[in-house]
Amino acid sequence: MRRFYLLLAVVAVAGGAALWYAASADAPPPGLAPGGPAPEPAADGFQGFTLGADTAPVEVVEYADFECPACAQFAVVQMPTIRAQLIETGKVRWRQRDFPLPSHPYARYAAHAAHCAGEQGKFWDMHDQLFFNHSWAQTGKDPSGLFRDLAERAGLDVRAYDECMRSGRHAGRIEASRVEGERRGVNATPTFFINGRRYTGAWSSDVFKRIVDSLLAAR
Repeated sequence: MRRFYLLLAVVAVAGGAALWYAASADAPPPGLAPGGPAPEPAADGFQGFTLGADTAPVEVVEYADFECPACAQFAVVQMPTIRAQLIETGKVRWRQRDFPLPSHPYARYAAHAAHCAGEQGKFWDMHDQLFFNHSWAQTGKDPSGLFRDLAERAGLDVRAYDECMRSGRHAGRIEASRVEGERRGVNATPTFFINGRRYTGAWSSDVFKRIVDSLLAAR
């Protein structure tokens, strides 16, 4: 009888270990898990992803959170016009930095998905997928499967994307961006800096155009 109970205990421990392994294999890597500790900031000097010519006379830096509804509204409603009027015309270079808010459990994971797309030269494609399909941010559910579908829609090699997401290798860059933003006084998203100066006004494309045209006229 004692052997029976001993065998039962061994089976229970082995089964528990198997369940733990299965759960942990699918869990977000350290630094990306909801409610988990923040990773160490990377020290590689990465300064975010840009749109527009390096020679553009005006640079706008946006600190954004992919789970933020206001960021999504800006990306969907205002950004297409800003791209057409200011970025594609060579007036503005747009730089995006990460500022995942602690109230948004999947903000770091979404940012990492965009960074993994960036490895394949498709950061902005994934940026648009995450913001134009923003209903994932209202469900409170694990979005990892949906993000994989969005990566496929964005034209990514999904096997390379999967490997990148499992690795969590960009978590430190995301944290470094957040720390940088905090040091610059960022406490909400989206927050913008225009040629190094924080901008606190309205976020419309018309306002950005007036500011940029004014800066260019003053040169």
